[in-house]
Amino acid sequence: MTDPEFTRMIRARPSPPPRAAIEASETERAALAIRFGVSALETLRAECTFEPDSGAVKATGTLSAVVVQTCAVSVEDFTVRIDEPLHLRFVQQARAVDPEDEAELPGDEPDEIEFAGDSFDLGEAVAQSLGLAIDPYAEGPKADAARKEVGVIDESAPRGPLADLLAGLKRS
Repeated sequence: MTDPEFTRMIRARPSPPPRAAIEASETERAALAIRFGVSALETLRAECTFEPDSGAVKATGTLSAVVVQTCAVSVEDFTVRIDEPLHLRFVQQARAVDPEDEAELPGDEPDEIEFAGDSFDLGEAVAQSLGLAIDPYAEGPKADAARKEVGVIDESAPRGPLADLLAGLKRS
């Protein structure tokens, strides 16, 4: 396993700091852009507050990023602003888990991230959250024009003989 591209260790023991703000450097953003298959990552910043929680650490805050990605239709780059809430829970590393075991992930619980020792990596948790927030099939502002240029039919448009007749009347 390679080292994470964006590491920001936060001390959990004896108690976490009340808050932290982290920002990725140009080198870290370039490495994360490669990892997530986007053209560029112009900014990445996160702010969190921490609260001890039964031996774990609860982190809540926000992630904000500006991503340049390629349109899934027109294949042109466009900019996307991502603003996501963060709800994380850093827990002490437990026993080894059999990869064949099924895991049930509750939808309303914060994401649990294991750590060993007395610190956890907030940077990697933010990077993973960003990876989940990026839409791999995002469409840019020129997507409809690109569809029209190659004659792709609008699936939401009404079709059939009556729709064709009405469309013909509309053009007249």
